[in-house]
Amino acid sequence: MSIKEMPFWKWALLLLASLVLAVLLYGISTLTTEIGPLWLRGMATVLVAAAMVGLYALFVKWFEKHPAADVPLNRLAAETGKGVAVGLGVFVLVVGVMMAFGCYRVLATGSNWQAVVSALFMFLIVAVGEEILARGVLFRWIDERWGFWVALVVSALLFGFMHAANDNATVWSSIAISIEAGLLLGVTYKWSGTLWMPIGLHWAWNFAQGNIFGFAVSGGDAGSSLLIPEVAGPGWLTGGAFGAEASVISVVVGAALSAWFIWRIYRP
Repeated sequence: MSIKEMPFWKWALLLLASLVLAVLLYGISTLTTEIGPLWLRGMATVLVAAAMVGLYALFVKWFEKHPAADVPLNRLAAETGKGVAVGLGVFVLVVGVMMAFGCYRVLATGSNWQAVVSALFMFLIVAVGEEILARGVLFRWIDERWGFWVALVVSALLFGFMHAANDNATVWSSIAISIEAGLLLGVTYKWSGTLWMPIGLHWAWNFAQGNIFGFAVSGGDAGSSLLIPEVAGPGWLTGGAFGAEASVISVVVGAALSAWFIWRIYRP
């Protein structure tokens, strides 16, 4: 029986169970960020990320009675690479616009490379956990039952407001994440047909924002960064204490890129 043919009560129950499982896996996986030394933390992070994807694939196989088509191993490198390129490109463009407005300038370069590498591992876990939850489960299940547009809007809004309890969050910051990230991650998932591309995008997005360019990430301190900046200007332009995700620049860039991917999805 396909997801679309399931009785609604069964669909809702399985969706809830899968969301709870994804949240538990994500919570357990974050414990790897406490492991030291750095090389061990890196190995543990990669292994746990692989285990999370494997458990997701098993869940699909057991409960949906078909292989998980969105985690093909033969496309892992290529699609993750595409996502990383998009995530990095977005923040290079955002920072470039901020520099043009005189809101961002580099004061110095950071030297704590171990902390930067540690953040890279940590954001991998964040990307894998949140993408399994928001795209692999929520988006896909709604898409298969009610269609792409319902899935895109609902998953984007829920993803944005998942960050509403973060430090320095506002209603605007949640709406901004819904538009710039929730939509973009949803359309890249649909366009690529894999979780790899949104995972790569999400991973690079957070790491570039926090540990390359030195912004807060979703309201929280990301730690050491490669560039130590001075960010000055109105909050609507810089994102203020929440970070660049609350900047109207990020919203415009993310929305424009989402529109381009939607065009690619629907073009003849």
